[in-house]
Amino acid sequence: MALLTTDAIVLQLYDYMESSRIVRLATREAGLLSAIAKGAKRQRARAGSALDLFVEGTAHVYVRPTRDLHTLGGFEAGPGRPALGTDLQRFMAANALGEVALRVLHGEPNGAAYDTLRETLDAINGASSNVPTAADSAALSGIWRLLSKLGFAPALDVCASCHAELGPAEEPVRFLPEVGGVLCARCAGAVAEGSGRALPAVERARLLAWVSGAEAEVPAEREVRAHKRLLREFLDAHLTGDRPLRVWEMWSRE
Repeated sequence: MALLTTDAIVLQLYDYMESSRIVRLATREAGLLSAIAKGAKRQRARAGSALDLFVEGTAHVYVRPTRDLHTLGGFEAGPGRPALGTDLQRFMAANALGEVALRVLHGEPNGAAYDTLRETLDAINGASSNVPTAADSAALSGIWRLLSKLGFAPALDVCASCHAELGPAEEPVRFLPEVGGVLCARCAGAVAEGSGRALPAVERARLLAWVSGAEAEVPAEREVRAHKRLLREFLDAHLTGDRPLRVWEMWSRE
């Protein structure tokens, strides 16, 4: 049993027996890890007082190579993200991000994905309270970028069917989640009427910015709802299978 010390973000917590908790961590050095924090529910436990949802810090994990559940030896929390726990909109956005991360991260190190997760939680925490859609926009941007870092980026600048390049001023007719992105006008004409979703040029440009991590104007509420539906359909087509995203059901109806 080797000791792993790594940067980590708490993505999920649940009680185990009388005094312990199971924690699922996104880590820089080992990807997604599950560990038991023995005695974490006791006030004096070394790990218990520091563990909380979306807290980032340094985790000391005793790794058992042949097992899926490891042992958390300690957790030193860094600066918190207090707004995630005091604002429902930010909390729901962070939960939507966390639920996707739990599905797409695996037990392999991916520093770029870890940094994207950390930066997105910071962006949601710091979203302007004067812009009602800022937290949701930060979450949407971060989820698309996380998918990109893991190799699931949608086709946005080429047709997902014929791979023809789409000019910057060309407006894609359709975004089809099942084929992995946008279709040019010719390919869109060959699919069943009503398939996919119309994606105006301005929204394609916004998606391109989100996927690449570039700055993008925060969309209005109507556009945010449309982007949530689009992303949910993309996730359902490629990642979730028959396991529904429960938090997304609430976040999409928010």
